[in-house]
Amino acid sequence: MNVLIVEDEPLAAERLTGLIHQYDSGVRVIQELDTIKSTVAFLDKHSSDIDLIFLDIQLADGKCFEIFQKTECYKPVIFTTAYDDYMLQAFKTNSLDYLLKPVNYNELQAALERYKKIMHEDRTLRIDHDMLKSLLGTKTKKYKSRFLVKFGKRMQFKNVEDIAYIRANDKICHIIENKTRNKYIIDHTLEELIDTLLDPKDFFRINRQYIICIDSIREISAYDQQRLRIILNVPCEEKLVVSRGKVPDFKKWLNA
Repeated sequence: MNVLIVEDEPLAAERLTGLIHQYDSGVRVIQELDTIKSTVAFLDKHSSDIDLIFLDIQLADGKCFEIFQKTECYKPVIFTTAYDDYMLQAFKTNSLDYLLKPVNYNELQAALERYKKIMHEDRTLRIDHDMLKSLLGTKTKKYKSRFLVKFGKRMQFKNVEDIAYIRANDKICHIIENKTRNKYIIDHTLEELIDTLLDPKDFFRINRQYIICIDSIREISAYDQQRLRIILNVPCEEKLVVSRGKVPDFKKWLNA
């Protein structure tokens, strides 16, 4: 069996590959891709070589459904993403497999056994892409209200409304509190936080390292001709600069 993995988080792709080979070392992962653009280009040339696709919904350059608008692909798909259990049930009632992250071995095994059973019975997995897109577009998203954080050898809960900003450093993310100004490690990437866990009305990723809360902004000023500088109500170790490409969306976010 030849498998294509489309996943924009390298560690998640590596973990998924390992679980697949744990299930069956003979499965061939023919490619790991992380964008809509690269996936469309690959499918245009190699679609006939693929038996099954593991597909993350939120990719580096947009939602995966754009893939099916840009190329013809009728291969079976197992979705892997971080949406909640309500959405999980919606996908499975549409004769699809859908695995919540972090994917565990038992769920992966069940999905692959189901895939093999359907193929053995010579049934076709028909994916209603318009329905799936509609489901994701109309579902009211539930965002995190608190995080479990590491504090020395202890663990605590911290409420989202107490977060001033979030900083990533060497793949480790810290949240910084408004009142105490303490920082705590959380087990999430900036991509996970901004794509699925934090309410976009309240939080914005200004560059590769920082996510800020709108309630923590004290002052905004021009940094150069194309970027903006942010000063928060709490001290920050570095200058907070909105990257050039994010300035237009940042201004829209402020005016929402």
